[in-house]
Amino acid sequence: MYKTTDFRRGLKIELEGKPYVIVYFQHVNPGKGSAFVKTKLKNLQTGQVLERTFKAGVDTVNKPDMEEREMNYMYPDAEGYFFMDQTSYETIHLTKDQVGDVAYYLQEGITLTVLYFNSLPIAVEAPNFVELKVTETDPGLKGDSAAGGMKKAIMETGLQISVPLFIKEGELLRIDTRTGEYIERVK
Repeated sequence: MYKTTDFRRGLKIELEGKPYVIVYFQHVNPGKGSAFVKTKLKNLQTGQVLERTFKAGVDTVNKPDMEEREMNYMYPDAEGYFFMDQTSYETIHLTKDQVGDVAYYLQEGITLTVLYFNSLPIAVEAPNFVELKVTETDPGLKGDSAAGGMKKAIMETGLQISVPLFIKEGELLRIDTRTGEYIERVK
């Protein structure tokens, strides 16, 4: 059981038999009445976000029966994606909905974390940073780098990001998967 004092961003909880992750929380202590905690919770199975208020120090939530397994991405098919467990060599298939936006960071052989709830795979978490190659971008003009402007680039996985003007096609870039932003060129 988690108390409201244990709440933090990224904490996984079980509410009404479903797994959620805390996206946002705020402890509120009004002038009158008792304190409470406002939260935004994201359902890990459906992606639905809901707002819930808990009484501070009184309400509790359950710890979910969750397990995280390191898996390698293997290949896609028409319905989804295949992953292989590093320890048991078991192969699982996840649908496009279960993978979600993580699909933009999938490269053959990349190691990811697959979340299991009640022994069933429900979601995929990408590593914080990935390295992707630029496949399409406008050419930068000589002298444009001083202004610090940005342009659109399409990566090898189909991800579209904003990059500095000096980036060229074929370059390898480090991307933050939490924000989808360009971090640096990889030499």
